Amino acid sequence: MAYQKVNADRRAPGHSQYLDNDDLQATALDLEWDMEKELEEPGFDQFQLDSAENQNLENSETADLSLDPIQPATSPKGRFQRLQEESDYVTHYTRSAPKSNPCNFCRLLKLFCTASVLFISGILIGYYTHKNCSSNATSSGTLDLQLHQEILKTIQAEDIRKSFRNLVQLYKSENDIEISKKIKTQWTSLGLEDVQFVNYSVLLNLPGPSPSSVTLSSSGQCFHPNGQPCSEEARQHGSQDPLYSYAAYSASGTLKAEVIDVSYGNADDLNRIKKMKNVTNQIALLKLGKLPLLYKLSLLEKAGFGGVLLYIDPCDLPKTATLSYDTFMVSLNPGGDPSTPGYPSIDGSFRQNRSNLTSLLVQPISASLVAKLISSPKDRITHSACSPLELPNNEERIVSMQIQTVTKFETVTNVVGYLKGSTSPDRYIIVGSHHHTAYSYNGQEWASSTAIITAFIQALMSRVKRGWRPDRTIVFCSWGGTAFGNIGSYEWGEDFKKVLQKNVVAYVSLHSPVSGNSSLYSVASPSLQQLVAEKNNFNCSRRGQCPETNISSVQMQDDANYFINHLGVPTVRFTYEDIKALEGPSFLSEGFFPKRATKIEEMDPFFKLHETITKLSGEVILQIANEPVLPFNALDIALEVQNSLKGDQPNTPQLLALASRLRESAELFQSDEMRPANDPKERAPIRVRMLNEILQDMEKSFLVQRAPPGFYRNILYHLDGKTSQFSILLEAWEHCKSLASNETLQEALSEVLNSINAAQVYFKAGLDVFESVLVGKN
Repeated sequence: MAYQKVNADRRAPGHSQYLDNDDLQATALDLEWDMEKELEEPGFDQFQLDSAENQNLENSETADLSLDPIQPATSPKGRFQRLQEESDYVTHYTRSAPKSNPCNFCRLLKLFCTASVLFISGILIGYYTHKNCSSNATSSGTLDLQLHQEILKTIQAEDIRKSFRNLVQLYKSENDIEISKKIKTQWTSLGLEDVQFVNYSVLLNLPGPSPSSVTLSSSGQCFHPNGQPCSEEARQHGSQDPLYSYAAYSASGTLKAEVIDVSYGNADDLNRIKKMKNVTNQIALLKLGKLPLLYKLSLLEKAGFGGVLLYIDPCDLPKTATLSYDTFMVSLNPGGDPSTPGYPSIDGSFRQNRSNLTSLLVQPISASLVAKLISSPKDRITHSACSPLELPNNEERIVSMQIQTVTKFETVTNVVGYLKGSTSPDRYIIVGSHHHTAYSYNGQEWASSTAIITAFIQALMSRVKRGWRPDRTIVFCSWGGTAFGNIGSYEWGEDFKKVLQKNVVAYVSLHSPVSGNSSLYSVASPSLQQLVAEKNNFNCSRRGQCPETNISSVQMQDDANYFINHLGVPTVRFTYEDIKALEGPSFLSEGFFPKRATKIEEMDPFFKLHETITKLSGEVILQIANEPVLPFNALDIALEVQNSLKGDQPNTPQLLALASRLRESAELFQSDEMRPANDPKERAPIRVRMLNEILQDMEKSFLVQRAPPGFYRNILYHLDGKTSQFSILLEAWEHCKSLASNETLQEALSEVLNSINAAQVYFKAGLDVFESVLVGKN
């Protein structure tokens, strides 16, 4: 009988001849009317939602909530099925039949036949309708997966290697403008739509006409940053140029002072040294790593140092790395054009005069030059143990450092191409690589990045030419000016900020895809870690080897910076690393070393690692671009927040209570809204659209207003994989140890508190919106 109302609506006009008895029609109408009253009672669905919410709020300290009963069905079909399964349904709705005339046997027989036909027809219609819906949903999901695999199968390692070698040859003879033109031409020839240049005139800080130098006062010996004497021609390693061993946007000039070893330059190192020596206008010997360079320089500047000799300790590098004579470049630019901080460098913009971004004279030097400064033998590796470089405390070293740089406005070019979506063209998945920029260090890892994004475009467009399109728009970007502080991506982001804030769904980074060959390492936003883990496991199962999944939310030195810290966009990046590099200090990648093409081909001779990165990134891109409901996990964000409050750092009761409420709201949101929306039978277009808008903006609540230099504003990202606490709380706790006041710590706690509260309010508002929609429908 539960199907009677449905079948009544579907009866063909020819069936009306069977309903010629007045009593039967009255009985049927009464039954339908009672069923409609039962289903349309006000608050039917809201009662379940509210009771479930109250139950969970009462158990706020419980780790796992029982969420199975909290599933308000929204489709009429779901309600009729649920009513039909109730054991007392027949007795509840059975009415006494009207009195029959004993002489009216034919009428009773006709009544019985009609009821039997309607009952059997209802069962058949319901069965086949349910079967078709289920099979259609299953076949649709299977077809999408098959389609994705067909696209990815066309990606071949040999094609990536050819593209890589062509790019390397192109670099040797042409500048960055010509490289940008070649990239645009290639993407256009593959069929990518609306490929365009986006140019910005930006302030670059470039090396001066002659290399910087360091002179020892005791001997009068002069050295270039790579450790070679100034009197000789600078020793060349590959295509290395001593001019480009410098710190962009450093102060320039000459400084003669004592060299003081500050190790990694953290707060404890500086407090220890200041108790021993007067550091005013002295030169700090600083190791790169463990903390953001900009943060360490801010501490040195505040302490009163005048200059910095920056180096990488060979003990912090993988054994396969031979960089003792190699110098490197760093940028002191936090991001974007320094002359237009916070706004785009378009024609007519006000330009600030910022030739240097610090008062410190900063010079990167090689480890071999450090060994000369401390009179240490070059070979310090004995019996498989590496001795870190250290300057003896009881010895004094006076040096004179000279730095020459020039500032000039240059054009930075971005190449941007679009593949418009079919159903949601106003929702963007941004895929970012980068290309070589003139005047920057001539590493070849940009060629790997560009070859991979080109290979994926080629595979994608071959399918588009056969009539397929993704549901959402995919935007392909090759950024310029990356080595100077992600200038191209920052300026583009600032230029289109209003559009991107509303429309960007995710950012997939292809920056530096192969830095080693021993371990696959993934960096992902908390909301994307589950998706990344699934893709990692699927990929390793195909290869027959499944090492432990290595996924974390840590700071990255690439063009994703703006999208993470200013737009709160969920981000993912796959890369191959050396295990030693992952175990060593973080932030070594802030130094731009020259990577020769032969070195990259030594790490991946058959380009199989490049192929794996392309396919893994492609799977994530395709799933985000085509899933009706964005594959983001709201609960993982709440769990990440709770994990970040563990440890020895001080936490207020308000922080812990808010984190608990955030988890409760996220669990309800995941159960009440995401799980039903992932069921094709419960999927209403307006509901999915509302849900996706909430999912894509989840991380925006965690953008703090103030963060220490070099720290992410998005507090969901940690400094490295070894620490799980909120980075700004760790820094504030270390800072207040040396001060009588805890004002800095209180400010940091307030920032975190406001972020968690904003996220909890955001999820709760989302639940309220959906609850209102359900009540309105009922």
